[in-house]
Amino acid sequence: MNLLQEIFSSLSHNKLRTILTGLSVSWGIFILIVLLGAGNGLINGVTSNFNDRATNTVQIWSGTSSMPYRGLKSGRSLNFSDKQIGDIDENVKETVGETGVIDKNLTISYKQEYGNFGIKGVEPSYNDIFKLKFEPGNGRFINELDLKSTKKVVVLDKKIADELFKKEPAIGKYVKIGDVMYSVIGINSKKERFGDGSAYIPFTTAQLIYNPNREFHNIAMQVNGLETEQENNDFNDKLKKTVAQSLRFDPNDTQALSLWNSQRNYVETMKIFGGITLFVSIIGIFTLIAGIVGVSNIMLVSVKERTREIGIRKAIGAPPSTILTSIIVESILITTIFGYIGIVLGVGLTETINFIMVQSAAANPSDSGMSVFKDPTVQLSYVFISTVILIIAGIIAGYMPAHRAVKIKPIEAMRED
Repeated sequence: MNLLQEIFSSLSHNKLRTILTGLSVSWGIFILIVLLGAGNGLINGVTSNFNDRATNTVQIWSGTSSMPYRGLKSGRSLNFSDKQIGDIDENVKETVGETGVIDKNLTISYKQEYGNFGIKGVEPSYNDIFKLKFEPGNGRFINELDLKSTKKVVVLDKKIADELFKKEPAIGKYVKIGDVMYSVIGINSKKERFGDGSAYIPFTTAQLIYNPNREFHNIAMQVNGLETEQENNDFNDKLKKTVAQSLRFDPNDTQALSLWNSQRNYVETMKIFGGITLFVSIIGIFTLIAGIVGVSNIMLVSVKERTREIGIRKAIGAPPSTILTSIIVESILITTIFGYIGIVLGVGLTETINFIMVQSAAANPSDSGMSVFKDPTVQLSYVFISTVILIIAGIIAGYMPAHRAVKIKPIEAMRED
């Protein structure tokens, strides 16, 4: 208790020095938290945009040939068929869950309500690729039995269900798509970024009723084992060559086939954010160094000012260990207390920003646009590690000049200015 009373007395008599030392600690921790929070918010915001579908999604669209190929003229309209799906499955081993996508726009009606919506004929693997969301009581997606039996069943996006059924339950009811009746088996509640929503029917049913020529323009799939940008580029080339050989067009014809590889985009994005994380970490490290330098300089000045005091205490019999302990504990108290203040302010700011963003999102539930900033919070382990580093730095900063001071003879110490 005597030691603590002595330390608090010393701190209260040197308020400006104490405040300056504490501010360097608090500011270092505060800036570190804000920087890490901003970096995490940016990373979380952008990566959340990948969550509405599998990150290893690949889609291809057929187009129009712009180059002659083996006697075939340019300007040919190219369409996929079951043959291309089979060729991809056989020759491109990295792919899984390939599904053709038949896109139509038809009128969907229920009683007096109706509207023109997009209809997608798909296979069950479509749900694995695009991660549709089914709340409890909202049914299911298309399954293999629906596909094999060419059942007339439909899954509606919530936008469509709300427009047609209002507050009436939709599961088990029948809607008319074009001139055909379908049983509603599921409601997808995942927010769509664009458009008025889609209805999903079995691929085989769509082929039978709406697509007698059995041709379509879109194939979706997932890929496995592609971890680097180069691997994804090689895969893209392999896929293009396979489809080009199957449809008979030049693999270098950029208008014949469009390809979108989210896995490649994901790898590139993670590489960018790796750089952002490194940049933020470097700034945070330099901020900590600035705090450490501040603590060290002020502790040097503190010990220098107390050299006469140290000499007097030695002259009246105070052991060097007691003097060292006093200065080191003072340093620990300053860095710990002000470090905690920095933690509270930094975490408070990031949590306040996060709260405002959550409330804003709750107030605008229809806003399903892409996010660029989300959940700007920081792992407290990083914060506490940084605080411990500052405390250790404060101990060293207090010990080194104090150790030198206690070695000076009392008479010389009392002569110090």
